[in-house]
Amino acid sequence: MKSRLFDLNSIWQFPASPEEVWAVIADTDMSWPHWWPHCTFAAPLERTEAASEAPEEILKATTAHLNFKAFLGYTLTITIHPTKVSAPREIEFDAGGHLQGTGRVTLVPQEQGKTTRMDIEWRVRPTQRWMNVLTPIAAPAFVAAHALMMRQGEKGLQRALANSRAKRPA
Repeated sequence: MKSRLFDLNSIWQFPASPEEVWAVIADTDMSWPHWWPHCTFAAPLERTEAASEAPEEILKATTAHLNFKAFLGYTLTITIHPTKVSAPREIEFDAGGHLQGTGRVTLVPQEQGKTTRMDIEWRVRPTQRWMNVLTPIAAPAFVAAHALMMRQGEKGLQRALANSRAKRPA
């Protein structure tokens, strides 16, 4: 049985510059679990030798293993390995684990760089047998669960950005 390809797209909006958003989403510790509800580390970060000390190269040498708990009660373990990093604009990555495929996050400045639109694209196939068996009837529920999880991520990142701004000296 060939698993279905899911094209999952989200658009997030932030009252912050692309550089401010980038500082949170592209940190070399991949700290998404600190601000994304229902996201936890499944294992410690894996890091191979980076081509240089540049943050972009360190990210490309890093693989994060993350658990995302869906609102339907299941947990997906996903590995994220950045393959292209263009600060502060774009990250492309390979996804593995329970969802295999690719993803891309693109930051688009708005209002002369004072706000940011974040475009998120996932092109993934489930690898778990139960998901593949249920996909013909449950695909709409899986897509809805993804949308809810992404909305929680957007809200968490908005809070993290607000906290980051509050900590800056005036």
